Amino acid sequence: MFTYIDLFAGIGGFRQAADALGGKCLFASEIDEAAKKAYAANYGLMPQGDITKIDAADIPEHDVLFAGFPCQPFSIIGKGRGFDDTRGTLFFEIARVLDAKRPRLFVLENVKQLKGHNKGETFARILERLDGLGYKVSWKVLNALDFGLPQKRERMIIAGFRDHAVKFEFPKGPGPGKLEDVLERDADVDPKFFASERIRKKRLESHESAYYPAVWHENKNGHISSYPYSCALRAGASYNYLLVNGVRRLTPREMLRLQGFPDSFRIVCTDTQTRKQAGNAVPVNVIRAVLREALRAQSDAEKLRGGRGAENAGGKN
Repeated sequence: MFTYIDLFAGIGGFRQAADALGGKCLFASEIDEAAKKAYAANYGLMPQGDITKIDAADIPEHDVLFAGFPCQPFSIIGKGRGFDDTRGTLFFEIARVLDAKRPRLFVLENVKQLKGHNKGETFARILERLDGLGYKVSWKVLNALDFGLPQKRERMIIAGFRDHAVKFEFPKGPGPGKLEDVLERDADVDPKFFASERIRKKRLESHESAYYPAVWHENKNGHISSYPYSCALRAGASYNYLLVNGVRRLTPREMLRLQGFPDSFRIVCTDTQTRKQAGNAVPVNVIRAVLREALRAQSDAEKLRGGRGAENAGGKN
């Protein structure tokens, strides 16, 4: 068993992965009220609010820190302002907690555009700060499509170890899951999720899909494409940018499945809020695979030292 904290917790994508591997959550923080409601309903823990107002002394000691810090400042969908956006500076709240609590390892998640933002200077600054805290850091862009989920969702994953003897490599996934395992039957879907006749006609007249089932995607230029998987879910996208077979929107349950959430996850918020929550979530399958490998690598390093742990094994004491 390991203990962990869940920063920028959302609806608990990191928690889904960690609990499946024997983790115990000691603390969670989330500012969005609807997400807090969903988190509490599913895990029995109400996240605390704004991390900038939480004293690190009030956060329990823990083994692992998780954080999917806000991606909008670095995203091509957003304005890409990075640290000039107040949400972008929230990374330094993670650094503040790492500095105070010194967990054995951390796993962070953000959009793949983080790597190239501001000609790479933003990412270099992040890595420099983590290195300065004494962590051995690895990073890689991973795609949910490679980890059993039928969603093309590329995300930057950053893993850090206090013990510099840890030999960690990012895992490779089994490949995409099947879209038909995610989708509900049209006959079982509430009519409110079907696009208007005008939109359906426009889609069908402009595109012929080579796949069935398929998710049809309309980009900002109005170009229609379709694949046997979903393009990345987005929290603030048009309601119609993804259509199942060109005729209906994804249901909240389907969106959660695309992110790896089990059907036991209780939906307690409105459709609009749940769509936003799914769009902001981390893909559970990706995090679970990374965490499993990180814990294995950590354990192997400790065994090589006779179980003495990571204290004084490199980094800041």
